[in-house]
Formats: sequence, C-alpha cells, structure tokens
Amino acid sequence: MTTTVKIRPHALVRASGGPGYAVALVVDALGTGLLRPLLLLYGVSVLRLSAPATGIAMTLGAVVGLACMPAVGRWLDRGARSTVVAASMLVRVLGVTVLLAAPAGHVWAFAAAALFLGIGNQAWPAAHAALVATVADGRERDAALAGGRALRNAGLGTGALLATACLAGGTTALQALAAVTGLAYLVAAALAWSVHVHAHPAAAAAGAGAGDDEPAPRMRALLAANVIYVFCLNVPEVALPLVLVTQMHASPVWSGAIFVANTVLVVTLQVPVTVLMSRFSRRSVLALAGVVLTVSYLGFLVATSPGPGWGAPAVAAVSVVCTLGEIGYAGSATALVTALAPAHVLGRALARFQLSTGFGLAVSPAALTALAPHGPAALWGTLAAATLLSSGAVAAERER
Repeated sequence: MTTTVKIRPHALVRASGGPGYAVALVVDALGTGLLRPLLLLYGVSVLRLSAPATGIAMTLGAVVGLACMPAVGRWLDRGARSTVVAASMLVRVLGVTVLLAAPAGHVWAFAAAALFLGIGNQAWPAAHAALVATVADGRERDAALAGGRALRNAGLGTGALLATACLAGGTTALQALAAVTGLAYLVAAALAWSVHVHAHPAAAAAGAGAGDDEPAPRMRALLAANVIYVFCLNVPEVALPLVLVTQMHASPVWSGAIFVANTVLVVTLQVPVTVLMSRFSRRSVLALAGVVLTVSYLGFLVATSPGPGWGAPAVAAVSVVCTLGEIGYAGSATALVTALAPAHVLGRALARFQLSTGFGLAVSPAALTALAPHGPAALWGTLAAATLLSSGAVAAERER
C-alpha cells in the first residue's frame, strides 16, 4: 500500500506530453467522434451499399487492422514515440481520403477505407501509452493515462453530437463531415509529431538483457482477462439499448440518457478515481474493478428479469455501478502493463495488450447480441461469471 499522490493540472499536461500533444489528443478525439456515427451512414447513404455489406466491411477493417500491432510494437521498441502516434493519425487521413474518392457501389473501396481507419484506431492506444510512459513514470504516468482517456471520451462525445447535428444535411453534409474529419486528423498528426518524443531502448536493453522477447512476466492471464473486461465498454452502447428497447419496450430516451451519463461520469471521475486508488497496487485495483463489474451485471440480471421488475430506472441506476467498474478497469489495466513490462520491450507489451483489447471489442457486440435473445440469465449471468473468473485470474498473478 502506498500514499495517495496529488496531481496538479499543469503536471498532468506535462506528463501527457505537453500542451501541444494535449491539443492533438482533443483534435484526434473530435475527429474519431465525428467518424464513428458517420462511417456506416456514409456507406449506406452516399455509396449506396447495403447495410449488411457496410457492416461487414467495417468489422473486417477493425479486425484486420489488428494485424498491424506486432509491427507497431517493434517500431515502438526501436524508440519511436511521437512518430508512431502521428503515423496512426496519418493512416486515418489516408482512410478518409479513400472514403471520399470511393465511387458509389464499390464495396471494396469502402472496405479499403475502413481498413486504413481500423489500422489507425488500433495503433493509436499503444503508441499513446508508450509516449506517456516515456515522458512520465510512476503514479504521475497513471494519472496522465487516465487524463488522456477522459479527454478522449469528452472529444468522442462532442464529436458524436456534432455528427448527429449534421446528419440532417443529407449526402453533401456527410461528405463535408468526412472531409472535416480528415483535416482534423491531419492537424492532430502535425501537433503530435511536433513534440518530438523519442525513447532510447538500447540502454534499457543492455541493462535488462537484450534478446528477451517476452513483453513481461506473468502477463498471459492479464491479456486473457482483458478480453472479458473490455466487454464493459460495449454494455452501454450495445447490450443496454438492445435490452431496454427490444425486450423491456422502454423509450429509447433511456438508452441515450445512460450513454450520456456514462460519458459524463468517465470524463469527470476518471482522473480523480485513478489518483484516489493509487494507494493500492494496480493489480488490486484491476481485480476490484472486475468485482464491481460483476456486481453490476448481477444488478442488471435482477433489474431485467421477468416479473415485477424495477424497469428502466433501475437499469439506469445499475449502469452507474457498471461505469464505476469501467473507470477502475481503464485506470489500472494499461498502467499495470506499463509497470510490468521491461522498458526495452514496452512497445511489444502494449501491442499485445491492444490485440487483446481490440479482439474483445470486435467480438463483444456479436457475443452480446447472441446471448440477449436467450434471456437475462444467459446474458448477464454469463457476463458476471466470466468477469468474476477474469478478476480472480488477475488477482492470482503475482505482482512483479
């Protein structure tokens, strides 16, 4: 157990890479927030593709984009930091350019755009975490990672609202929105590259023993557990709207309110909670987050079961507990990986962690939608059991 740290705003900005890099994070998050609701509608409305074909192309882009992670990890371990972050943004500029140039009816052009966007989205978290780990350490690094996530959530939410407001403009507005998104990524890439952060892993390798290809000892259970933990990120976006609207026949307003509340809570509480929990080990916090998520899933099970249930208000109340678990998970998981990994293989460790995160995010919508029709016990009971097992696996792995 350690003493709780105090992080001042200027120290948090410095530990995040400086003010220029912080602006790059905001611009990048706004661009991603604009693009997320735009891509599907662009494929259907502008390119005249079928909804199934558009969805499959987007899914394949995200999954195939994971194949770039080993190369990203090796690039980071050669010392690149701000260059990799900028590259993750530039490849998304390329994706938007291909999207704008795609002829109507050409699904392969849309798939290529989705692939480039997928590569950029998958590469960014590992590159960002490696950059922060280079300019900060200890609990200051943890708070900076948490601050980056809170900032990104705020940008994503704002970008999504701006995109929604522009959707009424039809095809022309969608094309203009895509162009603005590409420009946002271009500006973010320039700002990220301008900080010129580079690591020197050769010295670290000499001290730690070069040639060790393992990212860190005892990470296998952590990586496997992360696949289950990451399901919590899609609960507010996928599982709850599905259950509330199609099974409980509640107003869609409830789904929107839960999503907004989740975003606001993450933005406002991510850094304070991460700093508050710094008195405990990162592994303990991550295991506790799994327990909190398990409790929330059991709460959803009770709230959504047939009979005199609590209804939509109860689901909304339980979602707050789920968000607290998500905050604990997000504030400790990446921080634990950066603390465990030897410096000379930090990039590969973060790349493998992102592979598990990306895989969990890719399969969770299919898993959630497959379990939901079989009733609350199948959905929430399975999530609760899997998450509790994952929490136990994390706790069982000895702290390095």
